[in-house]
Amino acid sequence: MKTIFVKPNEVKKTWYVIDAEGERLGRIAVKAAKLLRGKHKPEFAPHQDVGDFVIIINAAKADLSGNKKTQKIYYRHSGYPGGLRSETYLKVVKRKPVYPMERAVYGMLPKGPLGRKMYTHLKVYAGSEHPHAAQKPVAVEI
Repeated sequence: MKTIFVKPNEVKKTWYVIDAEGERLGRIAVKAAKLLRGKHKPEFAPHQDVGDFVIIINAAKADLSGNKKTQKIYYRHSGYPGGLRSETYLKVVKRKPVYPMERAVYGMLPKGPLGRKMYTHLKVYAGSEHPHAAQKPVAVEI
């Protein structure tokens, strides 16, 4: 079995748009991560960036199952002793509406330089407007 190696100029990158309104946050993140990695393409190779661009609109209107809106907690640490801070999902969405979606997708991408490169192809917007109409994005059903 030979290793597939696709030349970067041979990779055709398509733009996709996902509407998150009323959909589960995790399901949207899974779909976006698969498109960013390129797992839907026959020339997929885990060591190459063959994925596409993904635009997620209405990220602030994504839904969570059960009581996660009040029980899910996001943690961050300042690096100083006693610097652990925590916030519920509702508070995070109020302060930074796109953060939970960005973090969910980022966690599903590979770690390291390749994953960071793929993450730059993700565009998340809290509302229904986005400045990427010139790229003619294709709508994705969840």
